[in-house]
This record gives sequence, structure tokens and C-alpha cells, in this order.
Amino acid sequence: MTAIYDSDLLDKQSTVRDLLARYGVKFGIYKKDHLHEQLFPFDPIPRVIEADEFQKLEKGLKQRVTAINEFLGDIYGKQLIIKDGVIPENFIFGNRAFMKQCVGIVPPKNIHAHISGINLVQNRQGEWFVMNDNIHIPSGASYPMIARKICRRSSPKTFTDNHIEDNRNYGQLLRQTLDYVNTGGMTVILTPGRQSGVYFEHSYLAEMTGAQLVTARELTVKDNTLYFNEYTGRQIKVGALYTRIRDCYLDPANGGQSPQVGVPHIFDAYRSGNLAIVNAPGSAIADNKGIYYYMPQIIRYYLDEEPLLKNAPSYLPVNEEDRAYILDHFDNLVLKDVDGSEGYGMHFISGMARQEKELFRDIMLREPQRFIAQEVIDYQELDIMSNRERTPRKADVRMFVLMQDEPMVWKSGLTRYAMNPGSYIVNASQGGGFKDTWVLCH
Repeated sequence: MTAIYDSDLLDKQSTVRDLLARYGVKFGIYKKDHLHEQLFPFDPIPRVIEADEFQKLEKGLKQRVTAINEFLGDIYGKQLIIKDGVIPENFIFGNRAFMKQCVGIVPPKNIHAHISGINLVQNRQGEWFVMNDNIHIPSGASYPMIARKICRRSSPKTFTDNHIEDNRNYGQLLRQTLDYVNTGGMTVILTPGRQSGVYFEHSYLAEMTGAQLVTARELTVKDNTLYFNEYTGRQIKVGALYTRIRDCYLDPANGGQSPQVGVPHIFDAYRSGNLAIVNAPGSAIADNKGIYYYMPQIIRYYLDEEPLLKNAPSYLPVNEEDRAYILDHFDNLVLKDVDGSEGYGMHFISGMARQEKELFRDIMLREPQRFIAQEVIDYQELDIMSNRERTPRKADVRMFVLMQDEPMVWKSGLTRYAMNPGSYIVNASQGGGFKDTWVLCH
């Protein structure tokens, strides 16, 4: 069943945007070490995913996240995938996101990636491709939730005329995920504070889950146990912590770089089995685009299955055969930093002047381990409203997978679109906007 999208909500888009501004639906961009907050542009025309199409995506996403969890458990455990020669050891041990201090630690319920955000695009023929995996601190679920809430309030008719999967259950799914691994105690969401670029999401998820939103100064570790310091002076044991802080800042007593946002000795509580950290320390290695390259092999190795979702055709300059292909097709590829994120470190070769192409070619040959090259997928454009007219823009979608005893795919998602015509950069940090994602009911 195809959605019948009436004009009622389009007529009320200014009301919706005013309400989003009132709720403070913002994100932050750091420029010259200063946080600049701005509203996250919202477009009222949703991405629509048919029920049968979603079922196919769901199977592929569950498969991928199951394999990612197996991979993380292995590289911090027996490291069989390295010993069997599936992934070169330098892709693991030479990766700055690999945390050697996590080797031998089994997190509660043996789950490393509790929440995964998988970015997908659909080409003009309708085929889906995974563009990258966001495992360590995937963000964005709060935006379609609050947008749907406000749109429903502004135009009830839109949601009575269309049979759409309800996305209001994300908070419940997240709370169940946190409770599943809780080692005994309260549940908290650790935020760097108001200076964080996605503080809105931290506070909204705390409200939706009933978890306590905390900063580092409200937490203390004693006897390898984490406590929340209540304003009364009472200390309450914490059993699960959803961290919004990168590993390198998390614990200043164990090599962390920021005593302002980290909690001294929190890693000791985790290592002792007294605390579940969501997502687990060390999981950021799965975000690396070099690991992304090996995801088809990872799925085959751990699950003995063929991947249901494709990667974009990718090539590693460190591999001789791939390097030869890259050099032969250099002008038609996009070159990405393997550690890049938020749209940074993407270099579209076709748009470069000759000298710039030669410069990047030389850098790639000198530092091949730094890059991955990909075919440019001409992915679908979706209509947005611009100056009261429909106009097409490139768009991706981030689907969220939560892991308990088995993976669960949220029946919604964050669709992001490029603000400029022809641009492939959809990231909010570089000016992109967002849409709601409708998954239709059977």
C-alpha cells in the first residue's frame, strides 16, 4: 500500500518548524573551538518505505549487526578472524580505535554494540547499499521521534489517512535494551553537558527512557563500582550507563584525555563486571571504513551466510590489486579517510582541478592505509519543499538496530538530505536537513 500524502501537513509546515524551534531541536557545530548551535532544518515530505521493502532491509540489518557483535567479541577475545587471515592484523592492532585494554573483557550479556546506526542509500534502480556503520555513539533517533510527534499534533488527518508504523516506541526499546544488560542499579545517560553539539538528543532520550541524565561530576567510582551522587548527598549504584562520550575521553585515570567530561576509574568498574557501558568501550573500531571494507567477509566468517545488504563497491589502496584499479579509475571515485565521519574526509575526485587530483593521488600513494576509495553511487533524490516548491535533493537514511537477546530494527529512521542541489553531503554538521521516515503497515 502506497502512502497517500495529502497537502494538509505541507500547509502547516511553518507551524511544525516553529514548534521544533520551541522544543529546541538543535545540533551544534564546532568552529574554531566554539560551539555554534542552530536549528536542524526539517522537511515535511517524509521518506516512505513500503512494508515489504522494510522486511528485506530488516533481515539485512539484523544480519549485519549480529556479525558486528560477533566481530567485536572476537577481536577482544580469541581473535580468530585475525589468526585465520580473514583480516590483516594491522587493520586491528594498528587502528587507533582498537582498545588493547579491552582484550579479555566480556561485557554483560556479551553485547558490544547495543545500539547501531546503519546509514543506507538507495540507487535509482531501487537497490539499497550500506554506506557506513555507526556503532560507538550513533545519534539521531530523537529527531524523527519529536518531528512525528509535532506533525501528528499539527495534522492529525495525515496520520489517520495513512497506515504508518508508530515510531513512539523507541524510548521503550532503548530502555529495555539498557535494562537487559544492567548489572544492578540505576540507569544513566552520560552527557558532556550543554556544550555538546547533540545535547538535545541526550536530554530527550533521558526523558523518553526515564533514565537519569548526568554529567561526569555527578558520578563517582568507589571499590570498582559506579555511583550517582544525588543532590541530597546520597550515593546510588549505577548498573547501566549509556555514554555519549568517546572512548578517548571516558576515563582520565585510565589514559583518558579529558578530566572535564570523563569519570576517573569508570573503566575499572566496567572491567570488574559491575557496570554495563552502552555501547561497550572499544566498539568504535567497527566504525572504521577499513573494517567496513571487510564486512562481507566478516558476515561470511561468523554467520556462514551471504550478505543480504551490499556495501558500496570499495577498494583499499594498501591492497595491490585494489590500488591498480584505483589508479586506473581515479577520476571516477570518491576517496575517503578511513577514520572520517560526519561527511568530513570525503574527496570527490571528479570535481577536482588537475593539480588537486595529482596532490591527492600522491598523498594516497604515500599513505595508502589512510584511505578507502569507493564508486560514486548515484543514489535517489527525494523531494523537499523549498520556497513553497518541490525540488529534489540527495538523501540517505540511518536505520537503528537495538540488541538484546536478538537484534530489533526500529520501524522508523533518520532520513537526511543535502541542502544544495546535486550535493552528496547530507550531514547536519555540514548543513543538511532531515525528514521523518514512514514505514508502512501491511
